[in-house]
Amino acid sequence: MIRCISPIDGSVFAERPTLSSAEAQAAVARAKAAQAAWAARPLEDRIALVQAGVANVGEMNDEIVPALAGQMGRPIRYGGEFGGFNERASYMAEIAKDALADLEVEDSDAFRRVIKRVPHGLVLVVAPWNYPYMTAINTVAPALIAGNAVMLKHASQTPLVGEHMAQAFHSAGIPQDVFQNVFLDHQTTSDLIAARSFGFVNFTGSVTGGQAIERAAAGTFTGIGLELGGKDPGYVCDDADVDAAVDTLIDGAMFNSGQCCCGIERIYVAEQHFDTFVAKAVEIVRGYKLGNPLSEKTTLGPMAHVRFAQEVRGQIADAVAQGATAHIPTFAEDDGGAYLSPQILTNVTHDMRVMREESFGPVVGIMPVKDDAHAIALMNDSDFGLTASVWTQDARRAEAIADQIDTGTVFMNRADYLDPGLCWTGCKDTGRGGGLSVIGYHNLTRPKSYHLKKA
Repeated sequence: MIRCISPIDGSVFAERPTLSSAEAQAAVARAKAAQAAWAARPLEDRIALVQAGVANVGEMNDEIVPALAGQMGRPIRYGGEFGGFNERASYMAEIAKDALADLEVEDSDAFRRVIKRVPHGLVLVVAPWNYPYMTAINTVAPALIAGNAVMLKHASQTPLVGEHMAQAFHSAGIPQDVFQNVFLDHQTTSDLIAARSFGFVNFTGSVTGGQAIERAAAGTFTGIGLELGGKDPGYVCDDADVDAAVDTLIDGAMFNSGQCCCGIERIYVAEQHFDTFVAKAVEIVRGYKLGNPLSEKTTLGPMAHVRFAQEVRGQIADAVAQGATAHIPTFAEDDGGAYLSPQILTNVTHDMRVMREESFGPVVGIMPVKDDAHAIALMNDSDFGLTASVWTQDARRAEAIADQIDTGTVFMNRADYLDPGLCWTGCKDTGRGGGLSVIGYHNLTRPKSYHLKKA
């Protein structure tokens, strides 16, 4: 049984039975049987149907927003995820014709030589709970547009998301067997992957979860995309707009209760700006309103689960015990459970867990740095590599710094954003592969060469 415990009050918000092994295998068989006809439909038809499904999700937003609050705790004042959901799907629809176009090498009287991009067949999307609609659509939209069938397995914390997406897509005309929302336990998921049920598997989640996917796929030659989180740094250079940097980096650290894979988890500030930056950051965070996400007044909701909050509390306590300074007093609404006070730490070092392990919560450590070289060394001193944010008035300087950072994306003067025109990718323990952009289509298809001798 998949069971969602609401972080609002600890009650069971939703529960769904998982498929048995036989039921899961039958779902795979139906998807594979339906995929050929779906791939044979004109690309324009597939694009239109996916766009209609996306629009249907938008029509459901009044239902979706409070359901998200109940499942994972995001305040309703932020209005859900449809903006980013629609932006990403729309961009992938817009570039599909060019991204999937044949690469013609020769078409003469003697030969036709061409490389086509063909779908993998059946794609499994294993999506996380923190941004459950946006992370799912990153793969669902281009996979369907490219001609794949898709099975979506959502996190147990957000079981209603896949149901809403399936309802929206099916009502738009996408066949039920082409897009299936499934509830699977870990073992059944691993067994299906090991049995070569899928042509491609995309997983967004923890490092241990990604390792389990890799182990299940070992020896099957199944394509895998893994986005496993991060410990993303921000660097405020000596020529930065400090006010803009504080506003954006602290929002990037605290929004969604810090539960974002590309959220800012450590900040390095040029020495001359350090005290000013910290003072402004503390002022912002002290102004947050922690509380029930169903209240319009709430700016910071509970973490999605008590155990996630306890991990963050543990990191903070360990850091303080090692000499870190905590700047935010405990909020009155902090119940010792899912409702967790945000925290800013200084006097931190990379010997502390809070500066090395993924926190995935509303805490950030801030350190002064002497120069670019010092900041680069600290940014690279991490097992993760998803994004980094550099704040400077000099684009050439930013790019020179970016060239030296081991990460998937580098931002200048912004943070915590996914640009669908660029490849969403990472390195080190953040995983492998790439989503969105033209490269996203390349990963969701395979090249197939045609060498046709005419005479």
